Amino acid sequence: MFAVGHLALGYLCGKASSKILNVNVNIPLLFLASILPDIDFLVPGLRHRGPIHSLIVLSLFFIPLFPLYWKRAFPYFIALISHPLIGDYMTGGGLQLFWPLTTGWHSMGIAITPSVNILLEWALFIASFTMMLKVGDDNTLLRQGSSNLLLSLPLLPVLLSPFFGFPLHIPLELFIPHLAYLTLFILFILTNTMPRLKIT
Repeated sequence: MFAVGHLALGYLCGKASSKILNVNVNIPLLFLASILPDIDFLVPGLRHRGPIHSLIVLSLFFIPLFPLYWKRAFPYFIALISHPLIGDYMTGGGLQLFWPLTTGWHSMGIAITPSVNILLEWALFIASFTMMLKVGDDNTLLRQGSSNLLLSLPLLPVLLSPFFGFPLHIPLELFIPHLAYLTLFILFILTNTMPRLKIT
């Protein structure tokens, strides 16, 4: 799955769990959690979809947060594990889902064609944008404050993939959703850092 699919999936899963738990979530932090496992592209010596995509490693990362923030931490944890557990496990290629207990590579075992993957990412993108507009998260992000700067991190793969092919070349069919996230993230960052551009 590409950045757009992970961002949309993490947002949808995190928002759904926050609704069930009746807690508010920080949207930029939700987007950051949804793309965080792909930091392995930037760490020399780490294979993509390796240890940082492990459910065990990701769970250990959250163990200190649960006693402090239990219900409030759960939507971010769900957004984080949606990345390997749903996004990468389902779309093929394999990942080290249970590292360090096993170094084996796991996948659903069903070959998903590139066209089906593109349709899936478009569906997730449309669903996430629809939800964002329906629940007013777009307006929340326009007023969010300094946490909007967290969007700088998920902005990188959304910017670098379509224009520079890093960390992956994206299919041309996914250019529009990447561009939409790119535009929104830049807008939300600018409304925080340049008060004169704030939309009221």
